[in-house]
Amino acid sequence: MQILDWLLGSSMHIAPWEAFLRLLAAVLVGAAVGFDRELRNKPAGLRTHILVSLAAALFTLITFELHHTVVSNNAQTTADPIRIIEAVTAGVAFLAAGAIIQSRGNVRGLTTGANMWLAGALGVACGAGDYTLALFGTIFALIVLVVLGRLERFARKHTKDEDPDAS
Repeated sequence: MQILDWLLGSSMHIAPWEAFLRLLAAVLVGAAVGFDRELRNKPAGLRTHILVSLAAALFTLITFELHHTVVSNNAQTTADPIRIIEAVTAGVAFLAAGAIIQSRGNVRGLTTGANMWLAGALGVACGAGDYTLALFGTIFALIVLVVLGRLERFARKHTKDEDPDAS
């Protein structure tokens, strides 16, 4: 009977179809921003970004459900759902730090780390049901990753061509 309750949405504060939509949105925005890293053959690629975004959305949904349960059982009780954002931020920052490598004085992986952090934020937005923020964040991320990435490569190519000392 619990499965039937779940399917009909009576055991959840958020309707199951809405939870599914939020998780699907997290997968899509995570894929969108992770695709650039995958194309560039970076260590944290498509699947990593999808999983980060999906996990953030799940944590957010779980938090909303727990908050609703606590508050509905006792109106005097308070709960702080903002703590989930702190936990997601800390967890994703840990993963992002792992993508950053220092070798011979060069730091590599900063964009991948930042991208993973962004995937977590996009997942939180999807979990919270704020599809507009998730969409805008994804659009801006793609502009930064794709358009500015091309501009950087163009500038590097032309800087090398013009500098006779560069080799």
